Amino acid sequence: MICRALEAGVPAGWVTGDEVYGANPGLRAELEARQIGYVLAVACDHPVGFGGTTPARRRPATAVPARAWQQISCGKGAKGHRYYDWAFLRLDHHDPAPDGQAGKHWLMLRRNQRTGELAFYHCFTPRPVPLAVLVKVAGRRWTIEEAFHAGKGLCGLDQHQVRRWRSWYRWTTLAMVALAFLAVLAAAERARHPIPHGLIGLTCSELQHLFAALLVQPAGDGGHRLRWSVWRRRHQHRARACHYRRQATQP
Repeated sequence: MICRALEAGVPAGWVTGDEVYGANPGLRAELEARQIGYVLAVACDHPVGFGGTTPARRRPATAVPARAWQQISCGKGAKGHRYYDWAFLRLDHHDPAPDGQAGKHWLMLRRNQRTGELAFYHCFTPRPVPLAVLVKVAGRRWTIEEAFHAGKGLCGLDQHQVRRWRSWYRWTTLAMVALAFLAVLAAAERARHPIPHGLIGLTCSELQHLFAALLVQPAGDGGHRLRWSVWRRRHQHRARACHYRRQATQP
């Protein structure tokens, strides 16, 4: 699917995915042949070429000096920035690239600041990039997961209850089109009209609620529904502002 998208001319500089994709050597080799960078999560027992074929959780985790860890946000959440400690190590089972920097393989480590739990990413960089870029790519997975969650909750992506591929394909396509419609409508609304002070921008969830309340099951008093929508957005804005303010005051 990724190859078909690239061959169709879809612009892509990076590929990211969970451990299922990170454990696929064929996918990694294909992306490297196309000079597409990737940041793929791998399991803690994934073998990496760090001083020999070593599980990711062993030598690399202990080889990172304390000064090498960097606190970087991998994206904004509802309750503030997603801060983790990050570090990366050059994997030594590939020959040096001609320019000395690009075409390198890395093992990126993510450490939870509270629990110390580690997560690992196998990375390929066709050109020199800083650690913050790899972290940003890894953080895009949250956006993808949120899109899947929205598709299930708002558009019934997981409510097909079918047994044949064709019917599943049709249902999934219809759900994805519905979610794309909500996403484009929300983005267009924010582009045309500035977000009022004290409110959050219109979200896919809020638009779906308004469609259901005003069009699918028209209410007698549409203004009442719109006032409730403003009330929800105002309180969501206050909650978000409080979370970010509290995070800013923490050491």
